[in-house]
Formats: sequence, C-alpha cells, structure tokens
Amino acid sequence: MDPTLKNRLLVHLKAAIPNLSRGLRTVAKYIIDHPSDFGLDPIRETARKAGVSTYTLIRLAEKMGVDSYDELREPFRQSLVSAAASVDQPSWIEGLRERGESGSVQADAALNSMAIVQRSLEHLDADRMQRVVNVLLSAKGVYLTAVRASYAMAFYLHYVGRMALPSLQLIPRHMGSAIDDLHLAGEGDVMIAIAMTPYSRETIEACQFAQRKGIKLIVISDSDIVSPEFTPDETLIASVLSTHYFGCYTGMMAVIENLLAMLVAQGGESAQQRITSYEELRQENNAYWVAQKKH
Repeated sequence: MDPTLKNRLLVHLKAAIPNLSRGLRTVAKYIIDHPSDFGLDPIRETARKAGVSTYTLIRLAEKMGVDSYDELREPFRQSLVSAAASVDQPSWIEGLRERGESGSVQADAALNSMAIVQRSLEHLDADRMQRVVNVLLSAKGVYLTAVRASYAMAFYLHYVGRMALPSLQLIPRHMGSAIDDLHLAGEGDVMIAIAMTPYSRETIEACQFAQRKGIKLIVISDSDIVSPEFTPDETLIASVLSTHYFGCYTGMMAVIENLLAMLVAQGGESAQQRITSYEELRQENNAYWVAQKKH
C-alpha cells in the first residue's frame, strides 16, 4: 500500500470540510482529530464516538471517492497505533479494578488521562512550539480568550504566564465581550484562543474578528480545524477524549504546562525578576496562610 495515502486522504478531508453537510463534516473532523482510533475501531464504535450513524460513515467514504468504508479506513489501520495501547498499565490500575464497579470507573478514567497526556505531548511539535514562543515573546500585546470550561485553562495560563509575559491579558474583562477588548488591537498583537468541542460561538467570533484586524492567532484546541471560516497562524492540539460525557482536560493542561515552561525559560533574567517580585509581594501582603505556633 502507498505509505503516503493516509496523508493524502487527510489533506483531502481538510480541503473538503467547508463543502460537506453537517453530518459528513462531523465525521471528517473526527477522522482528522483521531486517526489512530479511526484506523483501529470497528465501524459501530467509530459511529458512536463521532456521534453519527454508520450510514453517515459509508456516505463519507463515497464522497471521498473510494469504493467502501473499509477502503477509506485501511490506510489508517496500516500506519497508526492506538495511543492508549502505548501506555504501560501499572499494577495499581488492576488493583483499582479489583475493588468493583467504582474502582473500574476510576481505573478507566486514570488510564485515559495517562493516554491523552502522552498523546498530546507526543504530537506537540518542537518547531511549532518554538515558533509560538517566539511570536508571544516578541508581540506588542498578547490577548488570551476562552469561555465556559475552557476558561479555567485560560485563567491558569494567564495567572502563571503573565509573570514571564507581562503583555498577556485575559479577555473578556468586566463582563464585556472579547471583541470589545480587541477593538484597539492590530498588527503586532497576538491572540491565544482556547477552545474544545463543542466550540463556543463567542470564541469563534473573536478569532474571526482578530484575523480581520491583522492580529496573529494562536489556537489551543482538540483539533486543527476549529472552524472552516478562519485559519490560525499556529495551532497546539491536545487530546480531550474522556470516559465520561464531557471532555477531559488533562492533555490540554499538559500542553499549557509545556508552553509555560518554555516562556519562563526563554523569558530570560527579566522573567525571573518578575517572578521573584510577585513572590515578594505576596509574602509582604500575607497572601499565604501560615499555621500559628502553639505555645
């Protein structure tokens, strides 16, 4: 089999997404985001994970110009290995399973968390990370936006990141909209958007607005296709597969931690001085609780 066929199919899927129906677009996006799972799972399991019918999967194969669903999947079966299978299962996982139903739930969740952290970090391209860090450190202003559950990721990135990157601003502020805060931004500025499926309208609109104003756009997401209506300058992808209904953020947190480590390391002496000054400020204002000594 042609070893480049899988990559050609991925390119074809990405190019076709804007012209696909909603159901076919959902399937195409799932394949792009989870190629290893697509290659190894049976059709019913893929349909369940993607949230579509098996018929929709068959229709996508026809749309891509192949003779069958199996023919569409075969290049992925040949070239990819499941991320979860590459995670060594420690003995304590089996110990959890021996504790009954609740232990099995905990074991599955723990194994999933380890798998998606590994998957996210394995696909964190070093050259791309360096480009992102260079853009952030050289930017005039850096805006950071997210809503709903993703806001927790943005808050943490801002709380720590501003010590190494003083231009970092978390938006929206004062109960406004991110677009309000981007009104005076322009070329030389950067916006980081954090989003995971299902994507929030506010975040998508902020990304579109930022690019119209010439602001460079960095997206941290579970996919390199958040919307066919804009193209980020850089995308950092994290796996968010979970054992429950909502996405699991451990992989995204791992990506953010790597970004923070690089910003602090490459921020130089000035970054170290800011971190020290923040710590001194907190100490001076009794920010941390200290247990009273007993007499």
